[in-house]
Amino acid sequence: MPIIGQSFGLLGALRANTAEKWLEERVRKYGPISKLRLFGKPTVFICGQAANKFLFTAQGKTVESQQPQSTKRILGDRNLLELSGQDHRRIRNALLSFLKPESLKEYVGRMDEEVRKHLQLHWEGKQQVKVLPLMKTLTFNITCSLLFGLKEGEERDKFLAFFQKVLEGVWSVPINLPFTRYNQSLKASARIPNMLKELVLRKKMELEQKGASPRQDLITCLLSMLDDDKKEIMTEKEIIQNAMFVMVAGHDTTSTLLTFIIRLFENEPTVYAAVLQEQEEIAKSKLPGQPLTWEDLAKMKYTWRVAMETLRMFPPVFGSFRKAMTDIEYEDYIIPKGWQIFWTTPMTHMDNNLFPDPSKFDPSRFENQASIPPYSFIPFGGGSRICPGTEFARIETLVAIHYLVTRFTWKLCADNGFSRDLMPVPSQGLPLQIWPRKLS
Repeated sequence: MPIIGQSFGLLGALRANTAEKWLEERVRKYGPISKLRLFGKPTVFICGQAANKFLFTAQGKTVESQQPQSTKRILGDRNLLELSGQDHRRIRNALLSFLKPESLKEYVGRMDEEVRKHLQLHWEGKQQVKVLPLMKTLTFNITCSLLFGLKEGEERDKFLAFFQKVLEGVWSVPINLPFTRYNQSLKASARIPNMLKELVLRKKMELEQKGASPRQDLITCLLSMLDDDKKEIMTEKEIIQNAMFVMVAGHDTTSTLLTFIIRLFENEPTVYAAVLQEQEEIAKSKLPGQPLTWEDLAKMKYTWRVAMETLRMFPPVFGSFRKAMTDIEYEDYIIPKGWQIFWTTPMTHMDNNLFPDPSKFDPSRFENQASIPPYSFIPFGGGSRICPGTEFARIETLVAIHYLVTRFTWKLCADNGFSRDLMPVPSQGLPLQIWPRKLS
């Protein structure tokens, strides 16, 4: 179809959970490099370990980040996804000053507090829960607390409603009609910057007048960063758009990972027993009510291997885009300047040559990170654009799993597979029957 091209075909395959087969069929027909049209732009699809290496090492030289028009219109043109060169390094370094492991050590206690509060409100005393909506609520609350400094209340609830609308249209066909997801997402994204602007101004006043700690949340941290001339490193627009980007990037990805870990425990009793044993040993070493520490997380090696294997089999991010900065010669083809380049995560994750018996859930694959073939395991991307929030997601995941497995036991009420609506979505939100448990 003109302009739309194969966009509806790919989106339909994602929602039917047949996107890998859809792409595999393209590879069988046309090989590992082929042209198509996605989201209004001429596109080249490339896949495989060599393709990943090419894209992640060529970043900023012959290719640059290129998001669908829908993403750019919704999140703005000054967020980390859209920037390149010196601007990208400046913003990335600013975000990493808050998100790097050395900085996040001091936030483990606050994550612990948010998780326990969430379980008390939404799990304790319940007989049945739906996991995915609750995990989204949990990750949203953690992000609001640590990144925005927003406590529970009406303001946080408003943000949640608008952000959910924004997420629905990030990967959509950019047809701006009243009944489309794209239109609804655009409307929601127009409201958020004004809300964030008020928040930024409030944080700036707290920083200047009340001596607020620069480390209390991400926005305050970014506001406090100055260059050699004592000028703010990031503009207000950049702070607002990158706050939106971090929220969108972190909200659904970690909630999806947590949901699929809980889902797999039902079908992998040996894995579940090993995770439970590791977490119970840590719980027994704590005094009643004592929060987890950075040192406790370092002991959760097997649990994190389980999370890594879950990311391999069910990556939250299906793929992304780059743009050719010049005519590029690749595999005896010319990729014209300005064309989109589409890459996907599952094509290497489920490659038998890279991960033997890829359909088998096997956390031992990650016992030795050096044994993982390079440019094959890419749930967080790679190269200079690897996700800056990886460590944030690790801490969030380990803290949540610790309390879930040591405080509850469960049984799936229904599991009719899952579809992809940008992220993988289990049918019915993964309903569970739950019971409280005590340390054995």
